[in-house]
Amino acid sequence: MIPATVLVITGPTASGKSALALELARKTGGEIVSADSRQIFRYMNIGTAKPSPPELAEIPHHCIDLLDPDTPFSAGEYADAARSAINGIIARERLPIVAGGSGLYIQALVDGFFPGHYKDTTIRDRLRREAAESGSEGLFRRLQGSDQDAAAGIHPNDLKRIIRALEVIEIAGKPLSRIWREEKPSAVFRPCFWGIEWPREYLYSRIDARVDEMIASGLEQEVRGLLDKGYGSGLNSMDSPGYREMFDFIAGRISLPDAVDLIKRNTRRFAKRQMTWFRRDARIRWIRLSAPADWSVVAEQMEIDCQTSTGRGNELSAR
Repeated sequence: MIPATVLVITGPTASGKSALALELARKTGGEIVSADSRQIFRYMNIGTAKPSPPELAEIPHHCIDLLDPDTPFSAGEYADAARSAINGIIARERLPIVAGGSGLYIQALVDGFFPGHYKDTTIRDRLRREAAESGSEGLFRRLQGSDQDAAAGIHPNDLKRIIRALEVIEIAGKPLSRIWREEKPSAVFRPCFWGIEWPREYLYSRIDARVDEMIASGLEQEVRGLLDKGYGSGLNSMDSPGYREMFDFIAGRISLPDAVDLIKRNTRRFAKRQMTWFRRDARIRWIRLSAPADWSVVAEQMEIDCQTSTGRGNELSAR
């Protein structure tokens, strides 16, 4: 039996993944599976650039608003939820379109994730004590030395994932990225990867415009609402550009203009790390854009390219 095809649309933040996925879903009758590690949380709409209510009503979306912000959620759990959604879409004889910029989530979905038996609370507690005594920087440098590929997908301040990666490496005696490659689930679908790439300065202008739109749409009020619900800045779900800086503004540690500037700067840095991760994946066919995109035209070109070239080549130039 030939595995069903699943389109995977990825790229850096603010590149247009959601807009392109919507156009493809409209043209093909497909359904969208979010691959965004923050859109899974409720009440976090503006800062995560979730699809609007009309868009959610128009096209079925999955893996959005699954959990409250204080609920732990791993890449492995995402892979289970996304595979379940994909199986349902395939059963309905519709096209699954995975769209998002969380490289670790996409890797867990497509290539599998390390099995749960790599656990040792003694090692984990020791690493936590080390971090408490000397900070996360040393542990992150250790991870970079042990497994540069795994470290590329983890933020230097994400202590939880740094410790988890080092724990698995110490138990298994081999790099985490090697475990990902060797311990894959049997394929139940055939992924077709597409990435969106803009010239750097144009992408940065898109990021700045998005941040300005988020502020105008009420990001401050959204964060105050999260605080009112008891969701504070210490949660892992809040450790992302937009929320960190707005928490600092509300606490009086920085001014609003400084918060906006920091959100833009940190989002640009985040986009750069995303591209570093995705460029390692030779399966991604890049849609290289150099002008404001008409996503309907791009989607049509993708359809034609898939039909005529059967996925040969590694890029698609679109205008």
